[in-house]
Amino acid sequence: MQTRKHENTKTWFDKLTTGACPERVEGWFRGFVVSWFRGFAVSWFRVFVVSWLRFGLCLSPLWALSLSAQTPSANWNQFRGNARLTGVATTAPPDALKLRWTYEAGESIESSAAIVDGAVYVGSSKGELLAIDLETGKLRWKYATGEAGFIGESSPAVSADAVFIGDLAGVFHAVGIRDGKKIWTFKADDEIRSSPVLVDDVVLIGSYDTHLYALDSKTGKVRWKLQTDGPVHATPAIHNGVIYIGGCDEQFRAVRVADGKTLFALPLGSNMGSSAVLDGDRAYVGTFGADVFAIDLKARKVAWRYRDPDREFPYYSSAAIAGGRVFVGGRDKALHALDAASGKSVWKFVTRARVDSSPVVAGGRVFVGSSDGKLYVLDAATGQKKWEFDAGDAITASPSIASGRVVIGSTDGRIYCFG
Repeated sequence: MQTRKHENTKTWFDKLTTGACPERVEGWFRGFVVSWFRGFAVSWFRVFVVSWLRFGLCLSPLWALSLSAQTPSANWNQFRGNARLTGVATTAPPDALKLRWTYEAGESIESSAAIVDGAVYVGSSKGELLAIDLETGKLRWKYATGEAGFIGESSPAVSADAVFIGDLAGVFHAVGIRDGKKIWTFKADDEIRSSPVLVDDVVLIGSYDTHLYALDSKTGKVRWKLQTDGPVHATPAIHNGVIYIGGCDEQFRAVRVADGKTLFALPLGSNMGSSAVLDGDRAYVGTFGADVFAIDLKARKVAWRYRDPDREFPYYSSAAIAGGRVFVGGRDKALHALDAASGKSVWKFVTRARVDSSPVVAGGRVFVGSSDGKLYVLDAATGQKKWEFDAGDAITASPSIASGRVVIGSTDGRIYCFG
């Protein structure tokens, strides 16, 4: 394995993580039946109904097949799976997981995969965006980001025509989904570790140059940019046309997608490298100050704050929410399950190293990586370990789940697919 070329580079993030931050049919039908019944004999009605039922039963398999064909397959098209960053998969992998394939990327994988229409898209520290066949693990295409364009935590977002990702040279790339060719690039003034989010014809991305950018997804032209007082490391969460994002300036912001206007900024007293998760009128986010906050978005204030009474360590992992519980990894080597309403601890599962990987929930199970080199599957209700896989090197990327498959990368440069 080659030495990572960017591992000695001093960045804002290094400083932050060591210091501050990185129906009206029913009535019509009834009327029709009554009128028809009055005009015809009961016997004819019986004959009609029986014939109709037989005809319907003959057609029903074709009708069901048609509906099935029109139902879109469940995809995982961005970091955390959707614009609210819930970390919840719409389809669950099998209870008994087995390794389907392994892909050797050649350098560390810190980026979390997108899975769309049978393809896996993921960035590598080698400076490549990869498109891999989900079923076979064979490479479809790869796109080179260019000199010094190593890809860190930035994870792809996928539209109908393009794959979007940022690199550590500060370049944001739009790449053709079919051929892996460059569509356009945008150059920020510092590295990009944030992951892109698509909202209609706009793609949002943060940079360590302290800006959050809204770019035209077709051209890469700047629609607006918002300057903060620190690097923008987190990925924006979106709901009802509003961006919610924590910053490396201790501020949690609500920003309008349409024009970049700040609707409110709430000081939380510590920097945030993790991304917020949205559920109803609340956001949940962990901080480098060893707290997890629930924020009431209507009242614009903190609803509750959780701090582990035994071990105070930063939260870099982005939370998932499902079944009234918030699941978040900590640098105390643990995955925490908290009651979403009260912030009380429900259970804690301890690994052998920090948990920077962000958990994903599917089928009543929680999937998460650890820097101890293992991918864990836990019972969401109890925290009991159901399964584990030893990758042999730290897993800081987050799982992605779609089409009954779990995909995750490791710092040894391997991408694993389970199903």
